[in-house]
Parts: sequence; structure tokens; C-alpha cells
Amino acid sequence: MTSESSQTSTRHDEQRIIELPRCSLVILGGQKRGTEHVMDKAVFRVGKSAENDLVLEDQTVSRIHCEIVRETRGYLLRDLGSTNGTLIDGAEVREAYLKPGAVITVGKVELKVRPFSQRIETLPSESDRFGQAVGKSLVMREIFGLLERLSATDATVLLGGETGTGKDVLARSIHQASGREHHPFIVVDCGAVVGSLIESELFGHEKGAFTGAAAMRQGAFELANGGTLFLDEIGELPLDLQPKLLRVLETRSFRRVGGNRELTVDIRVIAASKRNLKMEVERGKFREDLFFRLAVVPIEVPPLRERREDIPILTETLLRAINSQDRDSPIGIARDALEALSGHDWPGNVRELRNVLERAAYMARASGQQEVKASHVPVGAPPLEAPGVGPRTFDPEKSYRQTKADWEQAFEKRYVSWLLDAHRGNISAAARAADMDRKYLHKLAKKHGLHPSGLKN
Repeated sequence: MTSESSQTSTRHDEQRIIELPRCSLVILGGQKRGTEHVMDKAVFRVGKSAENDLVLEDQTVSRIHCEIVRETRGYLLRDLGSTNGTLIDGAEVREAYLKPGAVITVGKVELKVRPFSQRIETLPSESDRFGQAVGKSLVMREIFGLLERLSATDATVLLGGETGTGKDVLARSIHQASGREHHPFIVVDCGAVVGSLIESELFGHEKGAFTGAAAMRQGAFELANGGTLFLDEIGELPLDLQPKLLRVLETRSFRRVGGNRELTVDIRVIAASKRNLKMEVERGKFREDLFFRLAVVPIEVPPLRERREDIPILTETLLRAINSQDRDSPIGIARDALEALSGHDWPGNVRELRNVLERAAYMARASGQQEVKASHVPVGAPPLEAPGVGPRTFDPEKSYRQTKADWEQAFEKRYVSWLLDAHRGNISAAARAADMDRKYLHKLAKKHGLHPSGLKN
């Protein structure tokens, strides 16, 4: 019997149907005969004590009798040293995978295994917001509609998409919409941690576990207990560490580096990657079983260039956040600036849009203006005076390559001119602001005849 990793989804018109495999235990005898308990945790414990997920008030049942662990292969039953043992279909077991319809005997209490599918039907959300994420486009509202239904569950979500599309914002919004919102939200950027330290970052370490381990340190799994663990850029995780992560995701238990004590946690996992993990699996760079364990609910976040209708609402939201940091000088946006933003391809996606708006707001305030104008925004189509082309007209005598070259030249000249004017000809300050090599900026300025003799270092 497979666990939740065998999720499937289909589309009918604009409706999306998600089927999450689930499993429950049905009590077969006694006063609670017929009562059904859904195994909704990665580790589901059965016993007489009130701390168990399924409490059986019977003298033949031990305090913590057994546990059922949800793994990639299925549901694994483990006896936890009970007094009267645990049986599956009459045979005593220490550890065994469950099959549909199997009867588990705990002491003298019989439980029947019942698999079922939790069918979740979603339509595009009627809202243009989900938590901190915003978007009016159909594709974003489809994502919002799906997450509105899934956030309350503990289903593992895998977010894909280019850098800067807002995967981290969606992950945090999922956490805030769940029942775990008052517990920790812990982020681990798998691409930013040195390979030799990633295991300690995830699982923690004991004092003296390795050179430099001067004290015990809790890892991300331990810190996220009760809440959500966000594994950002999971595709960067070293291949040799992937089996260890898979085991922890399946059992929700681990040991600190250098430790002997088994620690158990209750967390929800959200992962994200700019890499296509299916292709990484085919290339042998990512484990297939780990991929299926993470991709219970796969969601691809589209790049901004494929949802330009979201640019106005994103601009409004981002400017509101910028204005909240300087309430005495609120900044609006002019129509020509918004048109320029809408005409840009945004290779850096929403993150690039935010950076451009922050810089534009600064420039507008510095020049004493109350709104961002096109001159503050170094993106979009070239101005009307661009050689041979305009915002909505093209020269039919020119090839695509020549037309594109003309537009790029016009943009380059306009941007360098704006940048140097903004910094009063100080090429070093301009280069720092644009994150550009100073010598290269000097070369561009001379190329376009901009302030050739008045440049300052």
C-alpha cells in the first residue's frame, strides 16, 4: 500500500482535481466499534496513554504500544516493545508494511486498515491574494485556489519556478494559512550552506561532533517542531545527503551529528527549486524516491513575463510596502512608468521588479517628485526617438535581428544617460548603484557620447 507520494491530479476545464492517498484504522469491536481514525501524521502512535494519536482504553494495550510510519513505499507498522505484542492478520510482527484490508491486533483490540483517497476539487480563487502573494492572472488564481484547499492539510508541497518568482512568499503564505501558523517557520537555503555543514544545519550536532563544534546546536528540523520547514533550493542538496533527508522525511525522526539519541518531530515540509527536478532525476543528480516524497503536490510558479497582467497589482503592493518605510513621503506611479514596467520581460521576475521600484522611489524622492516616472524606470520599450522604431511601430524594411539591435541600443543609451544624470556624472557612484563594473560603464558612456569629458571618478 503506497503512501501520499502516489498523488495524482487531473484538469477538467478550469477545475483542478487533487487526489491525496490516505489511510485510516477502523476499530472492529467493543464500545467504539466502527469508529474510524485517519492516520494524518507522518508517525501515528497507538496505545493506552493519552499522548498517543489513537488512544485505546484497554488493559491489554501497552502505554505506547506501536507506531505506524508513513514512508515512500507505504505504511510501516512497528511494535514498540509492547507487553502483549502486535499482530497483523494473526501473525505477531516486530515490523511490517501494511496491506489494504489487513487486521492489526493491538493487545486484544482489532483494527482494520482502510485505504481511501481524499479528493480535493479546486477552482481558480475569487481572490487576487493568498497571504502575502498577489496576482490577478488566471494562472495565479488557480494556484491560490489550490492552496486555499491544501493549506489546512499537512501535504508536502514542491514549488518550482525561476529565481525571483515568489516561491518563498508562497511558502510563508501556506504556513500562515495552516493550523501551524503560531509555530515556527524555519528556512534552510540548501544552496547557500557549505556542503560540509549542511547536515549540521538540518539535523544539528552534539558538542565535539567535529572540529569547531564547541557546543550542542539544534538543527532546522528540531527548531521547526510543531511548525513548517521550508527547504529552499532543494535541488542544490548534495547527492550523498539525499538518502538521509529522505529517511527523516519518512519517519520524522533523526539524530544530531555525533549523537546517539533518536529525536522525533512533528513538522510540515515545503520545498522549492529553480531546477527542473524531474530532469535532475533523469540525469542522476537527484534521487527519484526523494523527488516523489517531496512532490506530493507539485506547483509550478510561472515567470512574470507570462503573467504581465499581474504587474499593476504587484507594483501597487510593492509601492505600498516601500511607502510604509517612509510615510512622510508617499510615492505614486505615473502611467508612462507603469507602461514601461509592463513592457519589460523581467528576467529577474518579481524580485527584479521590487528592486527597480525601490531604486525608482529613491530617485523620485531625491528629485522632489511625488510619483515614479518613466525616466526613473530603466526598463521597458525604447523612447519615441529611438532610431527607426517606436513603442508600437516597426520598420518593415528591417529584419528582426536589426530591429532588436536598434531597440537594445536605444535602451542602453537611455539607461546610461538616466543613470549618469541621477548621480551627477559620478561614474563610480553610478556603477555601484547599477551593480556594474566602473570601466564597463565608462566604455558605454563614451560609446553613446554621454558626458565624455565631464565624467567624475
